Amino acid sequence: MTSTTPQPNQPTSVPVLRRILVYGAFLALGIMVVGAIVGGLVAGVSGVVSALVGTLMAVVFMGITAGSILLANRFAGTEAAIGAFFGIVMGGWLLKFVVFLALMFLLRGQPWIQPVVLLLSIIAGVVGSLVVDVVVVMKSRMPYASDVTLPKAPSDG
Repeated sequence: MTSTTPQPNQPTSVPVLRRILVYGAFLALGIMVVGAIVGGLVAGVSGVVSALVGTLMAVVFMGITAGSILLANRFAGTEAAIGAFFGIVMGGWLLKFVVFLALMFLLRGQPWIQPVVLLLSIIAGVVGSLVVDVVVVMKSRMPYASDVTLPKAPSDG
């Protein structure tokens, strides 16, 4: 017996973005472990803390990007879809920019932060999240034209 329940109107990008978040979490865990070990060997406790803070920053910023797109996709199919989508995504990018600058000013000169370890863990998180994005999108089997409703064919009469 088949189900006649209609599927909700969900853009095809939603599963891809969710997969990016899951893979990104695994990546962050790996960067945290490696960064904490290397940071601990190089700079002691401040190196471990710096690696954890840098990785956490990179993961939060990656999550804001994917999360804002997932949130914006909830408006798909409405009249305000385009404006809401770009407003939410641009707001997420601006939020990331402001929070990043605020964190850099707050963390600058702190005795418990090792700047080189912090920088390298942020770079590892950013580059790693870009690699995750590329791999997930390349392996996704999305058509070139998805989420399109074609007009009805004209009747021959």
